[in-house]
Amino acid sequence: MNSAAHRPGIWSIRGPISQRRYWILAAIGLITPILAWWLVASTGWVEKVFMPSPGAVWDRTLLWATEDNLLQDTGISVYRVTMGWLLSAVIAMPLGMLIGTFRPVQAVLEPLTDFIRYMPAVAFIPLVMLWIGIDEGSKIAIIFIGTFFQMVLMVAEDVRRVPMQQIEAAQTMGATRAEILQLVLLPSAKPALVDTMRITMGWAWTYLVVAELVAANSGLGYAILKAQRFLQTDKIFAGIILIGLIGLLTDQMFRFLHRKAFPWMHKKS
Repeated sequence: MNSAAHRPGIWSIRGPISQRRYWILAAIGLITPILAWWLVASTGWVEKVFMPSPGAVWDRTLLWATEDNLLQDTGISVYRVTMGWLLSAVIAMPLGMLIGTFRPVQAVLEPLTDFIRYMPAVAFIPLVMLWIGIDEGSKIAIIFIGTFFQMVLMVAEDVRRVPMQQIEAAQTMGATRAEILQLVLLPSAKPALVDTMRITMGWAWTYLVVAELVAANSGLGYAILKAQRFLQTDKIFAGIILIGLIGLLTDQMFRFLHRKAFPWMHKKS
C-alpha cells in the first residue's frame, strides 16, 4: 500500500509544512492587510486625517529619518525596552526558579506576585516619578513593572512542567537540591524559558508608550504621543509600524536562537 496516502497534509493537526510554503503564506499574511489598507485609503471613504495612505506614511517616515532624528528615537526606545526587560529577566529567572521548585517559596511569593501583576503599570507612574525622578531610570522602571511580575509566574510554571520522574531519578542517584536545580530543572526547562523570554520581550515593547509618558523628549512612543497632539496621523502610523517591525525582528531572532540551541525540538518528523 502506498505510504504517501497516509502522509499527513498541511491541514492536519500540527501537520508538516515546507519552509518555502511557510514563507509564502507568511508573506501573504503580511501583504494582505497592507493591500486592504491601501484600497480603503485610495477610495477616499475615510478622511486622510483618520487613515493616511501607505504612501503618505512612507513619505512621513523618510521625513522623520532625514529631518527629525528617527535613528535617535529608535535607539533610545530600544535601549529603554532592552534594559527594562533585562532587569526583569535577571531578577525574575532565579525567583521564578525558586517559586517553581520549593512549595514554601511558592506559598509566600506567588499570591503576592499574582496580586501585583493585575495592577496596571500606568498606575505606578506617579510613584515612579516620586521615587526615581524623571530621567531614564523612571522609563526603564515602568517597563520593568510591566514585565517582571508576569515573567516570574511564567518562569515558575516552566519549571513546574519538568517531569517529577526526572527529579526523583536524580534524588535516587544522590543529587543534592543545588545539583537538581543546576543539572535537572534548569536544563529541562531551558527551551520553555527561552520562549518565555521571547514572549515577555513583546510585552516590554507594549509598555514603551506608557513608559515614555514620563517626561520624555525622545523615543518612538514620545514621537507617537507628540504626533497625536498635532493630528499627524501618518506619523502615528509610521511609529506603530516601526515598533511592530522591530518587534518582529526581535521575535525572529529569539526563534533563531531557539532553533540553534535546541535543534532536536525542530526536527521534521
